[in-house]
Amino acid sequence: MFRAIHKGLVFAVDRSGRYHYAVLVLAALLVVLSLWGASRHLSIDTDADHLFSEKLPWRQQSLAFARQFPQFSDTLTAVVRAHTPEEARIAAQALNARLVEDKQHFLSSSTPGISPFFNREGLLLLPQDELESTLDSMLQAQPLLGPLAKDPSARGLFRGIDLMVEGVRRGMADDLSSYDAALGNVAQTMEDAAAGKNAPLSWQALLTPDLVNSNGGQEFILIHPVLDHSALEPGQAATNAMLRLAHELPEVKSGRVRVNYTGSVPLADEEFAALTDRAGPIAIGSSLLLVFWLVLALGTWRLIVPVLITLIVGLIYTLGFAALAVGRLNLVSVAFAVLFVGLAVDFGIQFGVRLHARQYSDRTFDDSLHETANRVVSQVGLAALATACGFLAFAPTDFTGVAELGIIAGVGMLLALLCTLTVLPALLRLMSKGSPHAEVALPGGVAADGWLSRHRKAVLAVFSVLGVIGIWCAVTIPFDANPLHTKRADTEAMRTLTSLMEDPNTNPFTMDVLARDLPSAKSLSERLDKLPEVAQVVSGVDFVPTGQDDKLEQLQQASDLMYAVLNPGEKEAAPTADEMREAARDTSEGIASVSDKLPANSPLRRIGKALAVLAHGNDQQMATANQALTQFLPYTLHQLADSLSAQPITLQSLPDDLRRDWFAPDGRVRVQVTPTTKAQSTAGLRDFVKAVQQLAPDAAGSAVDTIKAADTILIAFREAAIYATLAIGIVLMLVLRRVRDAGLVLATLLMSALLTALLARLLGISINFANIIALPLLLGVGVSFNIYFVMNWRHGMHQFLGSPTARAILFSALTTGTAFGSLAIARHPGTASMGTVLLLSLLAVLLSTFAFLPAMLYSIGDCKQPISQT
Repeated sequence: MFRAIHKGLVFAVDRSGRYHYAVLVLAALLVVLSLWGASRHLSIDTDADHLFSEKLPWRQQSLAFARQFPQFSDTLTAVVRAHTPEEARIAAQALNARLVEDKQHFLSSSTPGISPFFNREGLLLLPQDELESTLDSMLQAQPLLGPLAKDPSARGLFRGIDLMVEGVRRGMADDLSSYDAALGNVAQTMEDAAAGKNAPLSWQALLTPDLVNSNGGQEFILIHPVLDHSALEPGQAATNAMLRLAHELPEVKSGRVRVNYTGSVPLADEEFAALTDRAGPIAIGSSLLLVFWLVLALGTWRLIVPVLITLIVGLIYTLGFAALAVGRLNLVSVAFAVLFVGLAVDFGIQFGVRLHARQYSDRTFDDSLHETANRVVSQVGLAALATACGFLAFAPTDFTGVAELGIIAGVGMLLALLCTLTVLPALLRLMSKGSPHAEVALPGGVAADGWLSRHRKAVLAVFSVLGVIGIWCAVTIPFDANPLHTKRADTEAMRTLTSLMEDPNTNPFTMDVLARDLPSAKSLSERLDKLPEVAQVVSGVDFVPTGQDDKLEQLQQASDLMYAVLNPGEKEAAPTADEMREAARDTSEGIASVSDKLPANSPLRRIGKALAVLAHGNDQQMATANQALTQFLPYTLHQLADSLSAQPITLQSLPDDLRRDWFAPDGRVRVQVTPTTKAQSTAGLRDFVKAVQQLAPDAAGSAVDTIKAADTILIAFREAAIYATLAIGIVLMLVLRRVRDAGLVLATLLMSALLTALLARLLGISINFANIIALPLLLGVGVSFNIYFVMNWRHGMHQFLGSPTARAILFSALTTGTAFGSLAIARHPGTASMGTVLLLSLLAVLLSTFAFLPAMLYSIGDCKQPISQT
């Protein structure tokens, strides 16, 4: 049977050489058809969620949650940051209003943290201790606010400070220590104004310091962009439109407000942009280097051009197959082109080098072609079949990304074999002219063979030690399950996302549980909140708080105490610059008169010095001070009045957008769980998921997706490794028909894998979502090279490194390394890590093939099937 297959393959080579014009015309037609099919039916899918089968339980849970809360999918999140909470809030509202008007680029836009509901009921939603602390801060600021309510100007503020000075004069200096933080902010604003800088005072930070971020204000705008699925980056137009609208805001133009962005849409866009960044220059550089290796390997353009054309034709065929069979390229399978070039070029080099070794001047080309085919087709065919098995073993797994890569690359290897046996002979025949025989053995190979033969036991001993160490490395090598670590950290969406991870309110690795009703959600939230792995639990229950009567009573008491602030009556006319300077002078002198009673670090001392400068300053300085001190005062007083007029909250009184975010359409209550910062490591995130799922097995969310995706990948690769090893072993047994010979190939393959693990550990490389696909490539390259040496040994070869086969293997490795190297220098971290591991795998394969395998073959001795050397 196999003899008949061998004869059939040789027949195909002979006939392709004889009827070369017909073969090339047919190949050209198939190329056109493949390109047409790819242009019409092949798309690029940058959605990382599609890398895994939707049949997986955790994917089904994730999809079910997405159906209940579709507003959290396909989002662009604008992060508005400013020096003060007021500036961030005002800018976010202004930008959101513009986004809502732009129907061309945005389906919807909202500010989740800003609404009339939160303005009015926000204090009622606070825990009891936080409410008391916040109300105390408000009441402590009353001496400043009282005069300002009637006179909302710098003069009114100076009068408020006069009241504090009077308190110091009466021996109450120690009681003012609680105002130090607030007065420090006032002092800083006055000092800036005296220096001519307008730095508005945050009255919100002064009134409610516990509720304000120490770094300033931060607000979010949740945007659902219009996606252009015909573009390679579907959300780019919407992102650019958002930035353009943001940059038109006066607050952004002034530099006091900045708008960053993140979200699933820009992250996906940046992922594809990173994958294609510098693709052109890298492709050109690697192509030139590949040609250089072919020149050294083959020596003449009459061999180099056919090999290159055959490679391109095979790649186009594979592209057409991908369009027909799969219909898309995902973030993993998009690398098939580089992998195809790296592996398929080996077939052409093997054929070309051995043909070159047999082209004597007294032989016809047809004779040389036939003899080369007779020696090579079985080896190349077995290598292609074994490599295809290595790839196709991933097809049954649930890791869809690599499964699709396996299907495309696996069939691609068979298409590469088809092109090598048809298109390549036709091209060689077309360009053939009598050429003298050239020495194509590997320089120094004979001496290396002799050394390996003499020291075979020592070589095997060294590899045995390395193999044992490699086993330990393979078992202990860390797996990084965080998909963010495979993305470029310097992109806007990633920088913004990273800056949010330390805050429990914005940590992306959350879990969501749907509880049956409010009592169930409350009970579950309380149990989850006790877990040491949990930093925060928020649920729909929190928006219908308990103990509202007591809180409402506290709010009413605070409102009564601040009656004069909230109801100032008729306000004074705006002061002139002279009047404000006079007030500044009076307050400065008053502070100076009690300086002996003030602590050395009292902010009142700083205020007094700043006021002295303003009192002697010009009108512009005074106007700047007045603007900075009171710009946000009316806004804050309005917010204060709103917050102290809260009404009882019921489930029915919740606004529609809040109900939509925290209550499913079927009435279930959403419970969101956020981990501590320890969850930023794979082990910490796994502990978090495990702890939460012990209480809520149906929990979904990004944290679950991340850990379950990692588990799915590891299971897929274990399964694929078993399938591939079995398939390759069966193919080797069917063709080689000796357990020993098949064992030699598999043993060398195993040694390559162990050396790869050893090299990766030495370089501190972790396995991640991207570089783990080096495994099928290791199988493909390792099997091909090992088969060549073992089959030559079966044919009676006694020299391995000093043969044309070794030369072909070396230059195949160099061309493959060039392809893999183009991945290693990519800007995309995941792609670069994959390229690095592939290069390490290639190095491990070469060490095993050129040293370990010959040492084993020399130890075994003559195969006793002497056939002329290849």
